[in-house]
Amino acid sequence: MLIIPAVDIRDGRCVRLVHGELAKETVYHADPVAVALRWEAEGAARIHLVDLDGAFQGGMQNSAVIEQIARAVKVPVQVGGGIRDEARAAELLDRGVSRVILGTVAVTSPRLVEELCYRFPGQVLVGIDARAGRVAIRGWVEEAEQSAIDLACKMGDLGIKEIIYTDINRDGTLQGPNLVALEEMAKAVSLQVIASGGVSSLDDLQKLCLLEPLGVSGVILGQALYTGRVDLRDALKIAGCA
Repeated sequence: MLIIPAVDIRDGRCVRLVHGELAKETVYHADPVAVALRWEAEGAARIHLVDLDGAFQGGMQNSAVIEQIARAVKVPVQVGGGIRDEARAAELLDRGVSRVILGTVAVTSPRLVEELCYRFPGQVLVGIDARAGRVAIRGWVEEAEQSAIDLACKMGDLGIKEIIYTDINRDGTLQGPNLVALEEMAKAVSLQVIASGGVSSLDDLQKLCLLEPLGVSGVILGQALYTGRVDLRDALKIAGCA
């Protein structure tokens, strides 16, 4: 299973939110580039970047920092938050980003997802963020009239091979991942599913590894790494990546 450290960026700094709420922000480092280099040095094979300002405001707001990270690290980086048109996705991929993550546009402009999958095969992921099984968009402040599983199935039909499935109620809480929802999603789709939200311990990772045969291919770690509850090198050993 792939262990993917998260670097969430707001106002050019590395932060973490709880439930995606800006009022519940903790700043962990002033230099996200240094943070990404740390995770790479500790063995990460991929890094997850999120432009939080872009997610809430629309359009990439931390492009300069993201490009610096893409140039600084040697491992692939995947980027989400505010990517809502073809030009922005193409620009990021042209400047060293390995994969772009589409969120809101998967609901509002599915045709764009299809076009990008055709133009950039294997470099487009969809982030499906759900609250009680319902999809949330625009920085999680708006609920779509679609279930997470229905959206995942639709994305698979459009050419997506890999999704990131986030349980918003678990995100940043260190309460453990929603294993039931993850299992339901993995069984319902023929896609690779990257789990996100709630991981708090190595025990949580061991439970997630049991879902790997169903298609849960990776997990994004955020708060657990930044609070020191999980050591990345230990996590990699459990996942068989080290």
